[in-house]
Amino acid sequence: METAMRAKFGWRGFLRALAAIGIPVAVQNLLTTTASMVDTMMVAPLGENSVGALGLCAQFSSLMFSCYWGFVGGGMLFFAQYWGSKEDEGIDRSYGMTWVCMMAVSAVFCLLAAFAPGTVMGLYTDKKAIQEIGVKYLAIVGFAYPLQVCSMAMSALLRATERVRIPMIASVASVAVNIFLNWVFIYGKLGAPALGIRGAALATTISAAVNVAAIYIMAKVKKYPYLFHIRAHFKWSRRHVRLFFLRCAPIILNELFLGIGNMIINVTLGRQPEAVINGLAVFRTLEGLIVGFFAGFSSAASVLVGKCVGAGELDTAYERAKRLVYLCSGILFSVGVAVFALRRPILTAMGLQGPSYEAGARFLLIYVIVSVIRMGNWIMNDTYRASGDAATGAVLEFVTMYALVIPAVLVSGFVLKLPYWAIFILCYVDEPIRYVLMQLHLYSGRWIKPVTTLGVNALGPFREKHGRKGKA
Repeated sequence: METAMRAKFGWRGFLRALAAIGIPVAVQNLLTTTASMVDTMMVAPLGENSVGALGLCAQFSSLMFSCYWGFVGGGMLFFAQYWGSKEDEGIDRSYGMTWVCMMAVSAVFCLLAAFAPGTVMGLYTDKKAIQEIGVKYLAIVGFAYPLQVCSMAMSALLRATERVRIPMIASVASVAVNIFLNWVFIYGKLGAPALGIRGAALATTISAAVNVAAIYIMAKVKKYPYLFHIRAHFKWSRRHVRLFFLRCAPIILNELFLGIGNMIINVTLGRQPEAVINGLAVFRTLEGLIVGFFAGFSSAASVLVGKCVGAGELDTAYERAKRLVYLCSGILFSVGVAVFALRRPILTAMGLQGPSYEAGARFLLIYVIVSVIRMGNWIMNDTYRASGDAATGAVLEFVTMYALVIPAVLVSGFVLKLPYWAIFILCYVDEPIRYVLMQLHLYSGRWIKPVTTLGVNALGPFREKHGRKGKA
């Protein structure tokens, strides 16, 4: 049976579909990350502490990302499967619930950044000079958060319904505006005052508004329906809400606790010498470059597999998932190696030198080594989620992080006082264990759990065919 499936698998169409979704999303993410790199490079003349402060503020943004990404992952589960079965009402309803939940998260982080920036910076570092710079940045950039989250919600819907060019083009416009306004506001060009780090925050906020406007206008021109079915977005019943949160809850909790865990790790590393903090800040930007490229293909994997599950093509979903894990991990590793090979000009251009450069290079080397396993876990988790199994990856990630990673990092950082690079290695101690367990689950096929009528009807024959009877 396995041989027959391999013979029938159409690689040409599969790769074409992967590229059609993955490349535009990867380009969009790379543009966004490139803007962050440019921010860092343009802030670098203000001093290494400005670079470090910008990096710590980005970590706060990452915490917000973790809090709302659970709703994105849950929404993508429904978007992709309903898209596969062509159930427009399901798409509209799911988008409305996803958007409301995401905007609620963004409102909380906006208020914290705008009105309690000192408290936020105090959590991430005990270095007063870096705190003071970060407070200036957060107080302005907090107002960009709702705009960024709104554009993310719209982009998730567009990607899941295979309209990836609209968010990509919007990102081009947003990044171009951000870079130009950085030049204007940071250094005081064209008659504007030189605002320094505040100028970078202002440019980010304005460019976020441009991104939302560009997506809205292009979707309207292209007559894309789902973003504009406003009344249908809020036609919820108790059953619909229950199903949404039942499937989304593991993803939401996973991302929330993952974000808290990463914050604990960043707080530990934030107590290292300033050179290490600055090196870490630049590394996080480069990590975003690598992850951003990879996330394009991860999004494509979610859509390609979730769409098949929703349409009842469960064998195709099963075969696609197995190939996607190894293919995307290989692509990611190639990108990581390329970035590491160019580390000297990149790190230097981003303001690192001496001990800061050494720290940044070590962070990058460690990350490239573990990236294949780490991203293999990521793509398996995203694939399971889009197929209806939100619990397995969430439980494994939560248990291993809080049982292994966080205790190891805290003890090594605050008790044993190990070197920063040793602490950083321990941040990934759980990845090989999870990889083995996730692989076993991948080949079991028990992660296929449809929410559509077509998918549910095909589930019985799929389980009988693969010898997996009973409740998965």
